[in-house]
Amino acid sequence: MNQTRAFLILAWLMVATLLWMEWGKEKSAPPVAPPSAVAPASSVPSVAGLSATPGVPAAPTAAPSAPAASPGVAAAAPSEAPVVVSTDVFKVILNGGEISEADLLRYPVGTEPNSPPMRLLAHDSTLYFVAQSGWVNQAKIAPTHDAGFRYAGDSRELKLGDGAKDIAVPFVWTGADGVTITRTYTFRRGDYVIKVRDEVANASAAPWQGYIYRQLSRVPRELARKGPFSPEQYSFQGAAWYSPTDKYEKRKYDKFAADGNLNKQVTGGWIAMLQHHFFAAWIPGDKDQGQFQLDQLNAGGAPQYVIRDVGPGFTVAPGQKVSTEARLWVGPKLVKAIEAQGVQGLDRAVDFSSYSIFATLANGLFWLLDKLHGLFGNWGWAIIGLVVLLKLALYPLSAAQYKSQAKMRKFQPRVAQLKERYGDDKQKFQMALMELYKKEKINPVGGCLPVLPSIIIFMTLYWMLAESVELRHAPWTLWIHDLTSRDPFFVLPLFNIAIMWATQKLTPMTGMDPTQQKMMQFMPLVFGVILAFLPAGLVLYQVANGGLGLLQQWITTKRYAEENAAGGGGGKDKDKDK
Repeated sequence: MNQTRAFLILAWLMVATLLWMEWGKEKSAPPVAPPSAVAPASSVPSVAGLSATPGVPAAPTAAPSAPAASPGVAAAAPSEAPVVVSTDVFKVILNGGEISEADLLRYPVGTEPNSPPMRLLAHDSTLYFVAQSGWVNQAKIAPTHDAGFRYAGDSRELKLGDGAKDIAVPFVWTGADGVTITRTYTFRRGDYVIKVRDEVANASAAPWQGYIYRQLSRVPRELARKGPFSPEQYSFQGAAWYSPTDKYEKRKYDKFAADGNLNKQVTGGWIAMLQHHFFAAWIPGDKDQGQFQLDQLNAGGAPQYVIRDVGPGFTVAPGQKVSTEARLWVGPKLVKAIEAQGVQGLDRAVDFSSYSIFATLANGLFWLLDKLHGLFGNWGWAIIGLVVLLKLALYPLSAAQYKSQAKMRKFQPRVAQLKERYGDDKQKFQMALMELYKKEKINPVGGCLPVLPSIIIFMTLYWMLAESVELRHAPWTLWIHDLTSRDPFFVLPLFNIAIMWATQKLTPMTGMDPTQQKMMQFMPLVFGVILAFLPAGLVLYQVANGGLGLLQQWITTKRYAEENAAGGGGGKDKDKDK
């Protein structure tokens, strides 16, 4: 087996992997209901089955009823106007127990001028995705996300003023038994985290018991891009959660019911709903005990998916107060901002890969790319800089590869003589070829080793570049205005075809039959078609990598030929050819 045949097998393996990913995406696409059939479904969690903990009431024996107002609950009137909060990064609509809309002001939907901001949370039927929080107890005297909380401020349109660091939005629920729950949403400048703090004050004569719950509820979104090899279709869409014991876990929407119920006792951790480039996540206190649950509801005949955290639970003595606080992330998958939260495992929300080893590699590549971006101020040039650094790191392997190719190129006339001598007797030809390799100390697979890390890096970069919101709508130069979208004029794929064709001309076809040679001749075209649909940033990487590889191969081949012509490094080989 020679190095060219090995490269051919690995190249076709790469093509097969990409096609398999495309087929798998089509096969496992989540069901998306028609807009007219989608209606928000109300869900209040069951707290049955929660383990009792010190200071926590015994678990209720049955789930609370629908979130209508219960006796003693000062329910919010359905006609009560929502509260609109605007910061430098958000425009959010609050309804007491629910954040029903969130526009990300720094992330337009498209690259066109005056494109509207990305709407991540929405209460309408076509984009239903909301963050909710409420309380449950056995007596059913508690505010839910649907009813109970009333706005305790003056103006219902709030804006973070110039120079202000944060803005607080208060809501209050008052029960007929003298228990009051004050909820405060706090928004900070430049921050995609909303702090949600609940304080329970018991002015009654009896203890009050209850659990807080926090949940994310949504209908699967219809993808904006559905073409072949669209990065959005490979990005994970579904629920994810993290626990200190079992680490990062996730479930696609179509697997909610098939993979069984989730009732996981967790201390700390987080729950989230992920999509391409953006996500929402509830992050409780790192010492808070709760139960993670998944739920699939029926919303007007369409599936609606819920992930929730029920807990912690509290027993509030008469005259006492307790408080609980959680963070709600609503925004882009910004690596630095996520790491700044200091939450264990939250970086996995940037879902570079389901496999931790590839996710770690992708994180390392992104760290390096981010440093280069800080140097160049442009993600496209940062990608080219990354190629240069990787080429330097892999130089010993690639140098051995190109030297092996140059050496094999020298013996092509000898191989042709062997083919002519043995004719159709392939077994004798292969034995003679191996004898030649052994005699001349040629390693026929020596040039294959650099191909393996190249393929691993290529696939890892695909996931990393496709998932990185930092590159979303990021331009490179001239015609490339979005490195996460395909090249609009297919210039880079054409460059790649030319580079692969030139590389083939320098690569010896030693030991290959005519059929294999014809297959190799088609490889530049095959890869050109595939790359035409991949993100421009990934194609830019491939063009830069292939271009530098071609230059290195040409220099090595020329140098080796000159050394042999001058009777230098190849002198012994020259004598052996006689």
